Amino acid sequence: MTPSFDTLQKQLKKLPGVGYRSAERMAIQLLLEKPETCQGLIDALANARDNVSSCENCGNLCESKCCSICQDEHRANSGTVCVVEHVSDLLSLEKSGAYNGSYHVLHGKLSPINGIGPSELNFESLLNRAKAGEVPELILALPNDIEGEATCHYMIDLLQPYEISVTRIGFGLPSGGSVLYADAVTLKSALDARQNFR
Repeated sequence: MTPSFDTLQKQLKKLPGVGYRSAERMAIQLLLEKPETCQGLIDALANARDNVSSCENCGNLCESKCCSICQDEHRANSGTVCVVEHVSDLLSLEKSGAYNGSYHVLHGKLSPINGIGPSELNFESLLNRAKAGEVPELILALPNDIEGEATCHYMIDLLQPYEISVTRIGFGLPSGGSVLYADAVTLKSALDARQNFR
């Protein structure tokens, strides 16, 4: 292969979920099989790089100071702010239609082992929202792992001076899932999150 092809493949491989073979197929597709799509991709990347940024209020994607969700008065006044780890989590919740309030994107979770402390995450704007009285209820929708738990506890301590109701999404068996195939952590979460049946 050529040095230029190798460089393109290496750059594509850096994308999440893309392995060596996938990067190779993408590079061949862009350069040889469908070269007409190459310029469109270059233009879209350049346009996104120049125009898309992080919402100053919640951390979502936007092309101005605030995203469309933060600009929606109905959602802003819903009384709930759902905290998620990444924008992709926000997009999943939006696609589900299960939530209609506002969000706050942390852009990660606390992980001292990986050098991710509070200053690397989007806590400051959340604190500003709490000080302004914009956060009556905080819904924590972070992963059910050690880092997710640590991040939740940090936020509870951070927001303790303010009168904020804090809830956490339930974890456990997926809809239609069976106890037989669930791992120990999932079963423990399901039992811990049990609710009254009657």
